Amino acid sequence: MVEHGEIRVVHRGGSKINFRQPVFTHDSRFLLCVSGDGVRVFSASTEECVHHLLGHTDLVTGLVLRPSNHLQVFSCSVDGTVRLWDYSDGILIKTFTIGFPIYSIHACGSHDGFLFLTIPAKNDKGSEIFQLVAVHLPQSGEQLVDAQELSAVLSDVSANPGAISFGGAGQYIASVNGLQLEVFFFKKQKSYRFSLKDNKKKGTKSTFMCVTCHPKDDCIATGHEDGQIRLWRNFDHKKEYTYSTVHWHHAAVGALCFTPEGTNLLSGGVESVLVQWRYNQETERDFLPRLGAAITHIAVSPDGSLFSTSHSDNKITIIHSYVKVSAVIQGLVKSDRCRTDLRVDPRSKALVLNGKPGHLQFYSLQRDKLLYNLDIVQQEYVHEAGLDQFDVVKADFDAGGKWLATVEERKQNAAEVEFNLKLWAFDEQTQSFVLNTTVSAPHEDLITDLSFSPDQTTLVVSTSRDGHFKAWALAAPTDAEDECPSWSCDFVGSYHGLAPQCCSFSADGSLLAVAFQEVVTVWSLASWDLLTTLSQPPGEIRNLCFGRLSCSKFLLGTTTKNQLCCWNLLTCSLEWSTSMDITLLLADPLSENMAAFCFQAGSSDLFVFKPSEPRPLFSQKAVCSGRVSRAVFVPRQELLEGSDESCQWLNHSQLHYFTPNMDLMTFTTKAEEDRLVASSKQLVIDDHVAMTPFYLLLGKPGQSEGQEVAAGSHRVQPPQGSTAIRELLQTPAHVLPSTSYLCSMFVQSLLISTTDKREQTNVTEEEMESEKEEADSEDEETPSASARRDQASGEVRSEDQPNPGLTKAQSKELRRLRKLDYSWLRGLAD
Repeated sequence: MVEHGEIRVVHRGGSKINFRQPVFTHDSRFLLCVSGDGVRVFSASTEECVHHLLGHTDLVTGLVLRPSNHLQVFSCSVDGTVRLWDYSDGILIKTFTIGFPIYSIHACGSHDGFLFLTIPAKNDKGSEIFQLVAVHLPQSGEQLVDAQELSAVLSDVSANPGAISFGGAGQYIASVNGLQLEVFFFKKQKSYRFSLKDNKKKGTKSTFMCVTCHPKDDCIATGHEDGQIRLWRNFDHKKEYTYSTVHWHHAAVGALCFTPEGTNLLSGGVESVLVQWRYNQETERDFLPRLGAAITHIAVSPDGSLFSTSHSDNKITIIHSYVKVSAVIQGLVKSDRCRTDLRVDPRSKALVLNGKPGHLQFYSLQRDKLLYNLDIVQQEYVHEAGLDQFDVVKADFDAGGKWLATVEERKQNAAEVEFNLKLWAFDEQTQSFVLNTTVSAPHEDLITDLSFSPDQTTLVVSTSRDGHFKAWALAAPTDAEDECPSWSCDFVGSYHGLAPQCCSFSADGSLLAVAFQEVVTVWSLASWDLLTTLSQPPGEIRNLCFGRLSCSKFLLGTTTKNQLCCWNLLTCSLEWSTSMDITLLLADPLSENMAAFCFQAGSSDLFVFKPSEPRPLFSQKAVCSGRVSRAVFVPRQELLEGSDESCQWLNHSQLHYFTPNMDLMTFTTKAEEDRLVASSKQLVIDDHVAMTPFYLLLGKPGQSEGQEVAAGSHRVQPPQGSTAIRELLQTPAHVLPSTSYLCSMFVQSLLISTTDKREQTNVTEEEMESEKEEADSEDEETPSASARRDQASGEVRSEDQPNPGLTKAQSKELRRLRKLDYSWLRGLAD
């Protein structure tokens, strides 16, 4: 987190959940996985995030359950600490300071009180040589403990946790790195090394990728770059070791894992297929195909009932009994081939960008969760290196979110390029986009920009390297039987044979600016006349942006010569210009503010300004390392109020951007962060909550057992001590018993026998007669008698104290309320 005054740069979400192998809890109810600088606890059945464990100050690099307490988990981080958590309650128990960056963590029940950590051979984050050390965890009641008693176990190990595995119930540990397998025996304090060589004639690469040890037998399984799996035996004798080879994967083996009983070996790779090998019967194997993306990690629950596979598209798949997928936990897909700009879906307010190959992903910022993927290419993706396939390169929405325009392209070679323009209509029934029109080869060369008109008219403009820009309009159906309108080309424009690079609409949709290399042309959408041309210093225009609201008369553009220019459209002259290497320029749709990301000295700076004022409203140096090429203003659901003058540019919209490492960041104020933290705490029902039936079951909060309810609030008493009600109201939803079990118990508790009803009727009749007798005797009661009764009841009344003077109706109601039974409240409290 970077802090600048009241404004902070914070990580918004979208962290990798596939960075390390996840961990199943011993009851198989939860799945724990690292997520950026935190740990997420997911329900294995509902896919929802139950807890988010925050406390580390840098990237979390590993997780392991505590062998002596299965309700606790260790996490390690590059910040040099190991933290102990109670994952069921989401509580940080203890922090151990190691003093070195940690890249993986391992534990074994036979080595109680010790953790095995992978740290750099030199105390440097940039070091490429790592060692495995054992650290003793001191017993201390303090929450912050120094644990720097380290002892070296193995040198020259891999930073990948999948390259180290315990075997023989903790008697030895196996490590692979490069072309070498090393096995260290704790009792002998001796290690054996086994090396392989690449077969250049056959073109095979024997590099070790991962390792796992059999839970009961002395067998080590290793996965290799050429797709082979080797099973090593008799490795406690360096000269008599043997290994057998099995082969199915056509590329590198990404992950290996034995089941808890050791009956099966699981493997996965780029084929997106989970392979199950029968132990000692390796010719028999089962497959679970079409898991969506390359498998990077495999985990098995302690009872063997659940498997999980982590995938390269930031997804975790939970598989039940190997036969079917029971849950999918999908994070923000981080692709190295992200080519679309960031867009916001006007309907769902979701962030839209490239997802899986050939797809657009709709990502919810509020829930930090992927909503769904939209298949744009609609072709099966083939996982093969060097194969050219269609990819989505452009996408944009209209103002109402009813239409989506996309461009997909495939380069077979430098001369042959295929690309399509597709228009998608939103379907209210399916709540998704449906393909409406496909235009094959809409231009003679690649499309450079795509933009919808901001007003409600259905018009989209595309620019191309062929020297033309085209306006596509929605036409009425030509056939009487065809109820769906389609898109067609409405206008084709050009300027002196120059290639247009980008385009931008004015806020009211009346003007279109198209940049032809070094010249900006302004067109009227009403008549498609060329209104004016704007020149600027040398350098091609690479980004155009109209001002908003009171600054709508300004047009801004960036050039390849590191110039930011601002033109006044009323005078058709250059208003001002400045020298800046701006990589991205965008406007807030709800205010006059504009944001410019400038690259300088290896990092990106942010400037927020109004085109009419030369002084920036906000500036932040080094918001991230590298260039920021994707950002978007996301409109707020509620206006941010009470902020300082320097923070008012965040009132209407919140700026989100991606770092070069595809980390989603945003700007927020300290007050807003404090409110979010406060709202995340447990809510308490107050007196202003509506009187719903569920509230009547809960009763008024804070009401003691002996307190009386106000007059006139008589309600039907629920069953006393109902177990069903307590189960429903006090048990978390994700751990409730089955509905059929609770329903039968609840209905049974509501049944009232006829004997109880008859007895209740007799009691009511007796109360009515008693009240009648008391009402008759009330008129005959003298003040002296009333005073004697108060004295007998222990009440002392001062002479100066005024008499309450209750009416007959109030006294009658008070006596009736005193006789009511409120013991059912005790049952709910228990």
